[in-house]
Amino acid sequence: MKVAHVLRKYDCAEWGGTETAVLGLCAGLKSQGTASVVFAPRVPRRSSPDPLVAAGIAVRRYSALVPIWGLTPEQRQRLRAVGGNLLSFDLFWRLWGEPQLDAIHSHALGRIGSIAGLVARLRRIPFVLTLHGPVYNLPPSLAERYQPKNRGFDWGKICGALLRSRDLLDRGDAIFTGNAEAASLVRRHHPLRRVIVHPHSIDLRAYQHDHRLEAESAYPRIRGRDLILAVGRIDPAKNQAWLVEHWPETAKRLPNAHLMLVGAATDVTYLHAVQRRIDILGLRDHITIAGGLPSGDPRLTGLMQAARAMVLPSLAESFGLVILDAWAAETPIIAARNPGAESLIEHGRNGLLFQLHERQEYLDCVVGAVKDPSFTARLIAGGRQSVSEFDRGRLAARMLKVYRDLAEERLPRADLAEGVPDKCPPG
Repeated sequence: MKVAHVLRKYDCAEWGGTETAVLGLCAGLKSQGTASVVFAPRVPRRSSPDPLVAAGIAVRRYSALVPIWGLTPEQRQRLRAVGGNLLSFDLFWRLWGEPQLDAIHSHALGRIGSIAGLVARLRRIPFVLTLHGPVYNLPPSLAERYQPKNRGFDWGKICGALLRSRDLLDRGDAIFTGNAEAASLVRRHHPLRRVIVHPHSIDLRAYQHDHRLEAESAYPRIRGRDLILAVGRIDPAKNQAWLVEHWPETAKRLPNAHLMLVGAATDVTYLHAVQRRIDILGLRDHITIAGGLPSGDPRLTGLMQAARAMVLPSLAESFGLVILDAWAAETPIIAARNPGAESLIEHGRNGLLFQLHERQEYLDCVVGAVKDPSFTARLIAGGRQSVSEFDRGRLAARMLKVYRDLAEERLPRADLAEGVPDKCPPG
């Protein structure tokens, strides 16, 4: 088979969880004999190396824009980076002209996803979507953050109406989510759709070698310190500011601890706010902002292996790939309670969960993971056992079966709307 994967953003300099998930899926499909072609917007700069290209995955670039008049450059960049409903005038023709496609898999909603769905319908091939973030349970604080107060005139709404972008999920042959709670919400709003819980995968081979020396060479400040690592794009959704605010208390309990934030800044205003807060609290010697590192980078793997604990303080996660990384690196994972983290972590067995409003609960988790060797060993053993379920090849084979089942059915969208029994595995 040959599958087109459509993204609304792919900039190697701003690598994140969605990019890692798509890389894992495409590489896994390749191991199953299925070719993948990734369609993504052009970027003003080309970063090298490109992990997708390095993995032998074809990348096609299309033109995309934010169709709103009156935005500031900062607002426009924020919408491009995270929450923007982009529009493209050449994606249709690029997808239409791609030879021998057997399915289109959109990792984007909105207008970009609707263009992909239109091409799939006209080519009479399966159209599936993966939801990489919360759709019906986005925290209000994040929704406000991603919607500028001065939105200007959104002329793209005209195109969105023509594309029926608001009804996109009702036109997918299958919708994939990262956790059961998200799947339940999607089923409630779209009861006639196939909704499948499909976790992301990890390449366990990347953790077979010890890369601690590469990490220490790149970041000498971590030598001899109890490294606490937070990996994720620098963005309000990932909530690094919360860790910074609580670090003075953490340092009192763990005087040798050093916090490192690893991730590309997709919200520069937020990054500057975090940096200012670090300065105000006098934490420059205690916190390092390392910037972004692509998936598979030995420095990133080494940091995960060297860390005494990894912390995921996100406000919202649909899955939480960092949890798999921590398990594979044999490092305790501590995560804020949200649907993604709770779908993976069994508190006290393969990781620890805390409520963001419970400061003491968080402190107890971090101190226990660093100071109690027997407790740490139990968490590591549980993670090692859990991560084996997320093998890249096995999950890709499962996805490939869905593609093939849908391709064999070749049912018109009208028939699907009448309620075809779900022939795909439920989770």
